[in-house]
Amino acid sequence: MTALRRAACLLAAVVLLAAGCAGTGRNGSGVVVTTNILGDVTRNVVGDEAGVTVLMKPDSDPHSFGVSARQAALIEQAGLVVSNGLGLEEGVLRNVRAAEDAGVPVLAVGERVDPLRLTGGQPDPHFWTDPQRVAEAADLIAERVIAEVDGVDAAAVRANAAAYRKRLGELDTWMGGQFAAIPPDRRNLVTNHHVFGYLARRHGFTVIGAVIPGGTTLASPSASDLRSLADAIRRAKARAIFTDSSQPDRLAQVLASEAGLNVRIVPLFAESLSLRAPGASTYLDMMRTNTKAMVDGLNGR
Repeated sequence: MTALRRAACLLAAVVLLAAGCAGTGRNGSGVVVTTNILGDVTRNVVGDEAGVTVLMKPDSDPHSFGVSARQAALIEQAGLVVSNGLGLEEGVLRNVRAAEDAGVPVLAVGERVDPLRLTGGQPDPHFWTDPQRVAEAADLIAERVIAEVDGVDAAAVRANAAAYRKRLGELDTWMGGQFAAIPPDRRNLVTNHHVFGYLARRHGFTVIGAVIPGGTTLASPSASDLRSLADAIRRAKARAIFTDSSQPDRLAQVLASEAGLNVRIVPLFAESLSLRAPGASTYLDMMRTNTKAMVDGLNGR
């Protein structure tokens, strides 16, 4: 074999090896999910058909969490990246965009479930507070997993999604029954930031305002913002301020104290699954726990 022929064969082998490694690296890594709420949904849909890696740990703030170098590499090597989108994962957006630019399939779920708009026009990323939209998300995830991840059984993934949709429908019906115990004049929501717009639309609540303006925990209220909110709470005779268990409730406590408001400060698991009691380790558990806390808080129990 001539030196030229040996070089050509070696080059061909290197090209084939590189192509094989690239394919195995992307598909072999399965599904990478940015938030733990979507991670739970994705695991229910995927089942045992592929590996699912969730980047965000329990009890985290999705607006501020960032990824390690190892997690950034997982995003780049994923067969599919499932993200919330709509600006929620502010500390991970750069990594997800870079992976997408490199050819990694990305599903930004929030953009596909008829997002609402916050005051000011920006999209509201907190769609998971409406179980009906989560059911839509389950189907979206199922179809993208089938299309992008090698080796999955399409029938099994679709069956998993259908079974999970049924459980979400049962959750939605149960929530409606629980909320029916709240009189119309008490269905006023005040939160630490604007996180329950989808739940309010689905179940007939009025969002009075939020301690932190906008849809992110990274914003800061002005003194004028807090005075306006205190006035709105008095006018609506709101009974509770619902805070996020993953964030300090200091601002809500100060607002209630200094404005002389007779309201309860009620923590909810608004943006992250949790390992804390009373129970929010799965999406279904989180929503049931929040529903009970909201009913008790608005009925003054």
